[in-house]
Amino acid sequence: MTRLSFFTQLTKICLISALFYVSHLPALAQPDYPNKPVKIIVPFPPGGTTDLMARISAEQLTKIFKQAFVIENISGGGGVIGAERAAGAQADGYTLVMTGVGQNAVAHGLDPNLKYDSMKDFAHISLIDLGPNVLVVNPDRPFKTLKDIVDFARKNPGKLDYGYTYASSGHMAMELLRQATNTCPDVKNKTNCNPLPIVGIPYRGGVLLLNAIRANVIPMIFINQDAALPHVAAGKLRPIAVSSLQRNPLYPTIPTVAESGYSGFQALSWAGISAPKGTPKPVMDKLEAAMIQALQTPEVRQRIESVGFVIPPLGTNAYNNFLKSEIELWTNLIKKSGIKPE
Repeated sequence: MTRLSFFTQLTKICLISALFYVSHLPALAQPDYPNKPVKIIVPFPPGGTTDLMARISAEQLTKIFKQAFVIENISGGGGVIGAERAAGAQADGYTLVMTGVGQNAVAHGLDPNLKYDSMKDFAHISLIDLGPNVLVVNPDRPFKTLKDIVDFARKNPGKLDYGYTYASSGHMAMELLRQATNTCPDVKNKTNCNPLPIVGIPYRGGVLLLNAIRANVIPMIFINQDAALPHVAAGKLRPIAVSSLQRNPLYPTIPTVAESGYSGFQALSWAGISAPKGTPKPVMDKLEAAMIQALQTPEVRQRIESVGFVIPPLGTNAYNNFLKSEIELWTNLIKKSGIKPE
């Protein structure tokens, strides 16, 4: 082979290699992202709070990018199945996922064999909403205040039930209340401690839970304030306390748990939007800027606040810091409470 033909062949090989490399770059690395529809995985069925927040986000991102952002509901396992699917998706910016308290914080304390790490396997774009649960009772029950409930449970250990959906924010709020009302006669040694002696009855989903309390099958539950609101307005449920540090504007006369004698009590429901880890930074920057823009518009703020949620601090850094604190909170609570996986 002549020297000229050798260099000709080498040039061809380099050109082919370069074309192969460019063709296999993540699509997101291209400056025209997004140039095709983007999927947002919602790890719950249609119609719930997370699904609502996803649809609000998809609508705004579609407007901003002039490209379709479409919802795919993949439910099961309290959000874990959809989160697993998203964690294993190609990190090209064309698969996003709704992340939240159950599947991305509580699950780490409940499942020692969880197939993803919420801090390592996702690139978090922004929180979307924060909101409290509300403690409600059937109006046929005599309870008017949290003190009424605590006093009755102490005088009648094991005779007061509550309903819950496993691993939900309402489940965790009730466990946090049991610990907040804990009595330790020997404070120094923390012996003979007595969490509130109430009995949990599991239900598979918020609809079944609401049906049971409205039928007076169970006396009380913690549930998202937006889910409870129409039943409260209709007089079918009586609100006792909200789980945020501040009162909720949709329940302005209802005290917080903290106001009811348990300082610092807070158990929030929340959702955010994330991508698989490894999504190129230029694309993450675009998505972060777009979500901040969307969530700061008066229209979106009004829609979120109208169902009792607030807009949290926005952006990637705020979300990472918040998520870390939530994982620590619920992992420690689950360990302390002795809650076991189903």
